[in-house]
Amino acid sequence: MQPSQPRPKKLLDQVREVIRVKHYSYRTEETYVQWIRRYILFHDKRHPKDMGVPEIEAFLTHLAVTQQVSAATQNQALSALLFLYRQVLCQPLDERIEAVRAKRSTKLPTVLTPEEVASVIQQMSGVHRLIVQLLYGSGLRLRETMQLRIKDLDFPQHQIVVRDAKGQNSRVTMLPERVVPTLKEHLQRVKRIHEQDLEQGYGAVSLPFALARKYPNANRQWIWQFVFPASTRCRDPRSEAIVRYHLHESGLQKAVKQAVRSVGSRWIRCTKPVG
Repeated sequence: MQPSQPRPKKLLDQVREVIRVKHYSYRTEETYVQWIRRYILFHDKRHPKDMGVPEIEAFLTHLAVTQQVSAATQNQALSALLFLYRQVLCQPLDERIEAVRAKRSTKLPTVLTPEEVASVIQQMSGVHRLIVQLLYGSGLRLRETMQLRIKDLDFPQHQIVVRDAKGQNSRVTMLPERVVPTLKEHLQRVKRIHEQDLEQGYGAVSLPFALARKYPNANRQWIWQFVFPASTRCRDPRSEAIVRYHLHESGLQKAVKQAVRSVGSRWIRCTKPVG
């Protein structure tokens, strides 16, 4: 009796596998999988290998005309589908995609004066206040700040190493002297939390790429811990291990909105239009 052949992987599992090989972030993985799933459902569960440019155009046009999504959202969906065909299915799209494009926003961005920023920060407290001060003084993106690890802070040189940022690039930015004392106090509290986790048999964090296999004990080392850890442990969606992840961006966004409402700041509009 011949052994049974292994069942081929489902398409979305193939997508996840290719994304992880290319070291894309987990957020990108979830976003691409979501758009590919919606594309398949829109076309009555037809397999993408049996479809092509006309079906992509129909889906993107539906997003712009019926769903009325923004241009950025439509471009995100297009990126996911191009990744599917080029990287997963290895099925090049020779024709140009001519879908109805979502209208780009012409809204002007809003900014605060330094005095207004100071007023907002004064309304905040705890770790959220520290994060806003660090964001304002270093020029970090929000997600970059949340993903900072202990080893990324260079107190002697007053700098922060931002690793694998947008576009998989790394750079160095300044560590504001004004936040150093508060940041060091914060790290003492974080270290106590980490030591308690270790005593209870936990203390691990998720590591980028394949470092967990290369250095099996690194995920419990202090230098790899997040600077702004979450208050609770969770299960890593990729490794299934119990880890302490970093704070979620939404908590800070809510705290900032509340501070702005409390201050009742005047918002100043830039004169340069977007795009």
